[in-house]
Amino acid sequence: MRKTIVVCFAKGLTLRPYFMVYLNSSKPGRVAGFILSILVLSGVALYSLVVFWPIPEAETPVVIKVEKGASLKEIGDDLKKKNVITDSETFVMATRIMGHETTIRAGVFSLTNLSSNYLIIRQLVEGTPVLHKITIPEGLRKEQIAEIYQDKLNIDADVFLALCEDPKFIKSLNIEALSLEGFLFPDTYHFYKGETPERIIQTMVTEYQKLLDGMLKSRLQIRGLTELEMVTLASIIEGEAIYDSERSLISSVYHNRLAKEMRLQADPTIQYIIEDGPRRLLKNDLKIKSPYNTYLHYGLPPGPINSPGRESLISALSPADADYLFFVANGEGYHTFSRTETEHNVAKKKFQRLRRQMRNKKRAKTENKQG
Repeated sequence: MRKTIVVCFAKGLTLRPYFMVYLNSSKPGRVAGFILSILVLSGVALYSLVVFWPIPEAETPVVIKVEKGASLKEIGDDLKKKNVITDSETFVMATRIMGHETTIRAGVFSLTNLSSNYLIIRQLVEGTPVLHKITIPEGLRKEQIAEIYQDKLNIDADVFLALCEDPKFIKSLNIEALSLEGFLFPDTYHFYKGETPERIIQTMVTEYQKLLDGMLKSRLQIRGLTELEMVTLASIIEGEAIYDSERSLISSVYHNRLAKEMRLQADPTIQYIIEDGPRRLLKNDLKIKSPYNTYLHYGLPPGPINSPGRESLISALSPADADYLFFVANGEGYHTFSRTETEHNVAKKKFQRLRRQMRNKKRAKTENKQG
């Protein structure tokens, strides 16, 4: 009579293969079957020890970062450093036994149940990495954006910036420009730690393209601007405006000056080329030789000077119906708009007086504190 012993493993544990031991009624068969049974049971015991043996639990949650391309040993060593496990080799063995050598993905994980290798591995395989909320404000340059992602997600800012200047990568995003300056749409994003610079840039450019396809493309032809010219003008508007209510008026000034073939004389373009900005501009700054200097050159600069937001992009194609040619700050975040240079000079003198008064008040306040 032949007996069959079937050794099965718990559902989901993926140990392969299932074992079936056949015992023959003959003596040699019984001996061989007995030995094989011992081996199988030893394997089961080893499996249980490695995978399910209790681990002294650390305080939870424990945050673990899995780098892209990290080996099982590197992950195990990190877990050991954080006192999650006592032996990294056992962790590696357990991961292989469970068939998850290649299924642990990169990211930051918050581990809450640390009582066994099995539970730790399941969380790394099935858990969702921690999402990081990152807000990119309007008006930042690509260098500033790269710094934010480097700080928040630990990406390499140099790699990010190199991609922004890479012709092949730019072309793959369907952007017709020499740089991605201006096309990194400012918004609030959610990324996993370990996200690649390529993926981050693609996401930001896609958000810009959604706005372009949804609202802006039809207006480009009406205004007679290329996509690059639109983003460039929008970036200047972004650099000038604080309040949304003024963006279309500022846009109208630049459209009017372009139509009359006047130099734009836009201060944000000078801030873009000085090395120690932003700061108060000096007369010598206006003489800097650069294609971005709109005090020296006619028309728009070669490209955007920052990443404009939604309202500035819309305003670039929807200027107010006004005949203003000049504007100057009024000291309260708004601007005084003028039609003639004479009116503009009066407004400038008024602002200069106000600025002197503010400086004098600040100086007097400092002296009083020191006294």
